[in-house]
Amino acid sequence: MALMFLNGGAMRGGPLHHLLDGSPLICSTRTASKYRFYSVGDVCPALHPVSHGGAAVAGELYDIPLDVLRDKLLPAEPPVLELGVVELADGSSSFAMLLRRGYAGALTDITDHGDWQLYRTKKRTHA
Repeated sequence: MALMFLNGGAMRGGPLHHLLDGSPLICSTRTASKYRFYSVGDVCPALHPVSHGGAAVAGELYDIPLDVLRDKLLPAEPPVLELGVVELADGSSSFAMLLRRGYAGALTDITDHGDWQLYRTKKRTHA
C-alpha cells in the first residue's frame, strides 16, 4: 500500500475515481505551502514545488495498493504529469502527481484557488 495525495479527477466524484479500485480514503488534507498550482488546459491540475511563493493545495489522501497505482491510476494520468513526493500540511510525505520537470506548455496559474474542484466550479459559473 502507498499513500497517494490526489487533487484532480481521481478524487471523490471525479471521472477517474473508479480507478482507485476501492482504495480507502484516509482523509481530506492539504499540501504544505510549498507548491504552485496550475491548470493544464483545464483538463487536469498540476502541482509544482517551489522554494518561495508557494501555497497549500487541497486534496484527498488515499492508501492505494501498489499494483492499483501501477496498473490503473498511473497509466490514466496525462503525460504532462509525473509521479513524485509531496509534503503534506502535517509535515508527512506522500506520493502525488507533479508537473513533469521541464514542461514548457501553456499553464494557467490557479494557486490562489488552491483547490481543483473550487477552480472548476468558479470557472463554470463565470462561463
